[in-house]
Amino acid sequence: MAMKLRLTRKGTTKVPHYRLVVTDHRAARDGRYLAVLGTYDPKQNPPLVKFDLDKVDAWLKKGATASETVGQLIKRLRKATAAATPAAPVAPGTR
Repeated sequence: MAMKLRLTRKGTTKVPHYRLVVTDHRAARDGRYLAVLGTYDPKQNPPLVKFDLDKVDAWLKKGATASETVGQLIKRLRKATAAATPAAPVAPGTR
């Protein structure tokens, strides 16, 4: 069974928000899913992306593939978290 990481739409008309889910690639967009891995709210400024990257990595290692949009969101989130973490302190005299 081919697994896919993709967004499922929630919310009302003109106020969308999405969940990142793991689902069978044949399932409907808002249909059955195996796990919820995070949320995405494009209406906030800047858009709010909350994914559990440990779970995302685990599913990708199991063979799941990310949709194009999810892949871009994961890349953006990884870049933001890498920029937010401070660099390791350098010991004096090691430069």
